Amino acid sequence: LLSIMYCWAFFSSSAETLLDDFLLTYTVFMTTDDLCQALLRQYPFVKGKEDDSDVSCRKRKVLHLVSQWTSLYKDWLHEDEHLKQFLKTIYRNVLDDVYEYPILEKELKEFQKILGMHRRHTVDEYSPHRKSKTFFHQFSLKENWLQHRGTMNETEEIFCRVYITEHSYVSVKAQVSTSAQEILKIVAEKIQYPEEELALVTVTFSGEKHELQPNDLAISKSFESSSRMFVYRKDLTDSLNPFAENEELQQKSVRILGINTWDLALELTNFDWSLFNAIHEQELIYFTFSRQGSAENTENLSLLLQRCNEVQLWVATEILLCSQLCKRVQLVKKFIKIAAHCKAQRNLNSFFAIVMGLNTASVSRLSQTWEKIPGKFKKLFTELESLTDPSLNHKAYRDAFKKMKSPKIPFMPLLLKDVTFIHEGNKTFLDNLVNFEKLHMIADTVRSLRHCRNNQFG
Repeated sequence: LLSIMYCWAFFSSSAETLLDDFLLTYTVFMTTDDLCQALLRQYPFVKGKEDDSDVSCRKRKVLHLVSQWTSLYKDWLHEDEHLKQFLKTIYRNVLDDVYEYPILEKELKEFQKILGMHRRHTVDEYSPHRKSKTFFHQFSLKENWLQHRGTMNETEEIFCRVYITEHSYVSVKAQVSTSAQEILKIVAEKIQYPEEELALVTVTFSGEKHELQPNDLAISKSFESSSRMFVYRKDLTDSLNPFAENEELQQKSVRILGINTWDLALELTNFDWSLFNAIHEQELIYFTFSRQGSAENTENLSLLLQRCNEVQLWVATEILLCSQLCKRVQLVKKFIKIAAHCKAQRNLNSFFAIVMGLNTASVSRLSQTWEKIPGKFKKLFTELESLTDPSLNHKAYRDAFKKMKSPKIPFMPLLLKDVTFIHEGNKTFLDNLVNFEKLHMIADTVRSLRHCRNNQFG
């Protein structure tokens, strides 16, 4: 890799593409510590028989690779102790070499910026005034009752779910030390119900229920007992029937009818963009090659994938909770329009989720509802459905998405499918050598994220 890099043309197309391929995929066949040690071995500490120009060129090649590496990964590697020590070692060497090789002055300034960035990160990490890092804790009935990402402390904030029914919940952003009374106040405001008439209850996987007292640490309680938090009406706490199973809340599901469809689609797009823009390219590599035990390396990607499932479930739930036929017809029409607006806003993630939500078996079999959908809406929905057609390897979607200008949000499950297909269809090692052709194909697919994020949504 270093041999094809030229000191006077580091940014030649072929060399930079190969360098980018390597930096994106090196974790497949070596650790970060291995890479640090290999680069130190390539950095000439003692002048041998080489000319000064050759020595300085080799040094610059190594320094350029390190610069590109830290630039690509940004804060992804801030916590890696091996890299921190490596950067300090390289910096000291450049500092010693710059007097003999003045040409390294540019690289020295670059490393000062890199180390300054790492130093600020370290200071911020332990500063009492730093912004709390937000973790997401998923309360669900899947394989892991609680998927815990990261180490919690009292000042850290998380998004937790407070369930209203078995399948409906509100998200609450709170610190681990937040009391049950504070969480209940937030939930009451969100569902527009008097706080004094509600109670917060934890329900364990086995069905055991416990009403939280006002001063209880709700997050800690639910975490310790591996339970969900539910909100109940106080007059029903003896039987502990879910608050949301009454007709009043079911009727509230039609409030969406009063919201402008373009505005609602824009909110979906803005939220999806915040999740998509936070995904590091390396997360796709970890997700594909390290399916076991890689949750901490795929946090943002997992959130976007979960978001797609949530939107799909939300669409179906809103329609099925509506007991009045005429309003249910209006809801279906509204979701069709929202899907069309998401497509116009180049948000294919929510677009797919809404179409799939409308196509779920429970919604599709509402024959009376679909019979009353006007012909122009049925035609529009058929056109939207055609983009989700999986035939010819999703050709319809791929052609349409390719024509869209950036910024745009892809249907992430399909992008992961492409990477997985390359991974499973090609060997990582051939004759004990790394199959770089395979890694190039994967890196090329992952790089599509950059094109999607060339600009910011306005």
